[in-house]
Amino acid sequence: MPVFRTDSAIGRAVRRMATSPTFRKVGPKVVPPMDRALNRLTRGRFIVSKFLVPSLVLTTTGQKSGLPRESPLACVPEDGGWYVVGSNFGREKHPSWTGNLIAHPKASVTFEGTVTEVDARLLPPEEKAERWNELVEVWPAYDDYVEASGRDLRVFHLTPVTASLTTSRASGTP
Repeated sequence: MPVFRTDSAIGRAVRRMATSPTFRKVGPKVVPPMDRALNRLTRGRFIVSKFLVPSLVLTTTGQKSGLPRESPLACVPEDGGWYVVGSNFGREKHPSWTGNLIAHPKASVTFEGTVTEVDARLLPPEEKAERWNELVEVWPAYDDYVEASGRDLRVFHLTPVTASLTTSRASGTP
């Protein structure tokens, strides 16, 4: 559960900072590496973005390298899975994790200390439009990122493959 609400004074201040041109340049170099390190150190129980929005760490297969790639992301947990938005901090290009999911839709999610194998599905425009208000309710900066980037942000639904593949990272047992 997020500590701060996005409509609180702190939430609004973070949104202003997160959508500033300076942060769009610096943030991607600082926030994801810090969240990846904290995720490893806390065995999947903590990342900084969790203070403001529900968050997960998505592990994809690199479309060119074939290597695992970790991406800390805001999410909307729903429908037995998670919705994630390829905002890339409002920069011009789609984040690489979205291309990885298109090439290799099998991935894993670390959410609240639990690792779950998932199948990723890129939402078609109609379904994305139906979900957009809900996504923006969780992180209002998505609208700012659309405007700043000039892109149509990709949205994915991550669905658990089966309950039997879900494991607790903290205990290491199914």
